[in-house]
Amino acid sequence: MPSVQDIRRRIKSVKSIQQITKAMKMVAAARLRRAQERANSSRPYTEKMREILASVASSSGDAKHPLLEVREVNRTGFVVLGADKGLAGAYSSNLMREVLPQIQKKQDVEIIAVGRRVNDYFRRRNYKLGQQFTGFSERPTFQHAVEIANEVAKAYTSGQYDEVYLAYTKFHSPIHHEPAVIKLLPLEDTSGEKAQATGEYIFEPSAEEVLSLLLPKYLETVIFGALVQSAASELGARMSAMGSATDNAQELISKLVLNYNKVRQANITREITEIVGGAEALK
Repeated sequence: MPSVQDIRRRIKSVKSIQQITKAMKMVAAARLRRAQERANSSRPYTEKMREILASVASSSGDAKHPLLEVREVNRTGFVVLGADKGLAGAYSSNLMREVLPQIQKKQDVEIIAVGRRVNDYFRRRNYKLGQQFTGFSERPTFQHAVEIANEVAKAYTSGQYDEVYLAYTKFHSPIHHEPAVIKLLPLEDTSGEKAQATGEYIFEPSAEEVLSLLLPKYLETVIFGALVQSAASELGARMSAMGSATDNAQELISKLVLNYNKVRQANITREITEIVGGAEALK
């Protein structure tokens, strides 16, 4: 049985950890509010971009663009957007559980890892890693999306990849977010969205030139939208995990205090018994 001093030290240690988890929960909650606003505000822009892209692609006739080229698939690239830090509950494991079956279906796969946790996960399992991006999973900017999009577009147009998938975590609410895998390249079936377009557009100087400018921008927009949704999901998962850790610490403290009182009372009872026994022996 642990001594009173051991239990007291354990209570002090758990209280210190509880203060840390509580502070981390408050920080994640403050950052989540801004990240949630960014995730919600990026959706209309992405949807409008898809609408315009559908109209431009259908109006370009037989015009070809490298990002629209469909070829035989020999090598696949996966852009996986994950976290740089841990302490976010099952956020990273849920993403890996979703993306691994998709990767295992392909023969030759290379991973573009965005986030240290993603990089470490696939490196330990000896997957082929391409370009790596770290340090901004909680606070992505559009420039980060541009860098990733440029790398993906360059790899696809050079023939390094024959198709590219994007894996990220879709944000619904602070406690509801789900991993998703979408096909990023080639941009197929965009003309099917023409029926959803709600207006007619006049293209100057031509639809082909607009398409050549719009497709890279569309790639950047999709990746940026996935980045901000992943950031909001990560912060929501961390806030929930730290909230649960704080509650668990309080429950553990209550049990330790109860055990502490029992041990102390047992010591007091034993001492009283020894005193009484000694007094009886002296009679």
